[in-house]
Amino acid sequence: MITKSVSVLCITLVVFLPAAPPLFAQPRETDLLIQFYQGRVSRDPDDFLNYNKLTAAYLQKARETGDAAYYELAEKAVRKSLALVSGQPATAALTYLAAVLLAKHQFREALVQAQQALALGGEKTAPSAIVGDAYLEMGEYEQAAAAYERMRTPGKERTPYSRLAYLQFLRGDDQGAIQLMKKAVAVASVNQAPQEHLAWTQVQLAETLFATGDVSQAETAYRDALVTYPAYHPALAGLAKVRVAQQQAREAIEFYQQAVAVIPLPVYVAALGDIYTKVGDSEAAKKQYDLVEYIGRLNTLNQTLYNRELALFYADHDVRLPESLQLAERELEVRKDIYTDDVLAWALYKNDKPEEALTVMTRALRLGTKDARLFFHAGMIYHRLGKQDRAKDYLQRALTLNPQFHPTQADLAARVLQELGGQSRTATAQE
Repeated sequence: MITKSVSVLCITLVVFLPAAPPLFAQPRETDLLIQFYQGRVSRDPDDFLNYNKLTAAYLQKARETGDAAYYELAEKAVRKSLALVSGQPATAALTYLAAVLLAKHQFREALVQAQQALALGGEKTAPSAIVGDAYLEMGEYEQAAAAYERMRTPGKERTPYSRLAYLQFLRGDDQGAIQLMKKAVAVASVNQAPQEHLAWTQVQLAETLFATGDVSQAETAYRDALVTYPAYHPALAGLAKVRVAQQQAREAIEFYQQAVAVIPLPVYVAALGDIYTKVGDSEAAKKQYDLVEYIGRLNTLNQTLYNRELALFYADHDVRLPESLQLAERELEVRKDIYTDDVLAWALYKNDKPEEALTVMTRALRLGTKDARLFFHAGMIYHRLGKQDRAKDYLQRALTLNPQFHPTQADLAARVLQELGGQSRTATAQE
């Protein structure tokens, strides 16, 4: 499963985009809102409410496009609002600021601002969500669960199903997570949520289904998201993963190209490179791998946002291994969730530190999360340490859960498992 991200961020790099089929235009309502409130701010620069509304529009645009520049604009707008507030409750502005800081991976700072918003009283749902999300990213799962419980509003359908679903997934209850995500989709549909919000929820359902090996139902949910919000890049990337699982490499490439054409997130670009590697096109793969590094180093914000992604990329591809470890250790300073532990363990393994890797990997597995990538990493670490029964067990789990969990690593897992005398599922997709 792709880990829950507090934001989808990147700078658009048109010059690096591969050729891709034309995409349907994405909805322009948010662009019109931005233009409207920019005009309001220009005409009345002392009204803090206009800055709040402009901040909200920038945040929504960042969600839709993944362009981190909108988070910078949002922060400028909300800080102007806070400077203008005089004798007025600042709950909304503090909540918006917390959301921006969360998106920029300043988790502790986001937590402080959201808690200040809660202390002022008034609307609790949004700041409680940010408190929970910040705790989640910092690996403080019980505190996250408590914050999400505070989001419940008597008599109203405010239960944070998608967040609770992710917690259930992390705790190893994949079927419970799926049921909660289905409720989240249903509630978003009934409440006529904005198109992008509904599509995001449909994608999260698809991600959970895919992670549990239900490729067919995952494909349906990804397609539902594209109906809701045409050219939605997480759904396009999701369909690419489905095609990888179905061993339809050419179609997977086409879907990833479409996703990258919308926004070149490192995870999409790296996956596209891996598929090119799988089909033997090393030249095309190298172009994508070079682009991953470029994106990760493009500016100061990207160097914060993509520490973990770049650390995993280097470790996966056996390049810049000492830097992979440094990036993972740096990420752990601010983000102590199980997926940061997983990347750090993998970087330690690739830097020939298997004993340390096992200690950290054990921490990554502490919740009982059923994730093929975690199982694969654990299996390879045990294999390096000569603990072959444990290695066989974890590799078997990875391939049973999702036989095509990665374009190249699933094949490696199968080879190592065969060498160890184990048997792997050979099906390419679960019907």
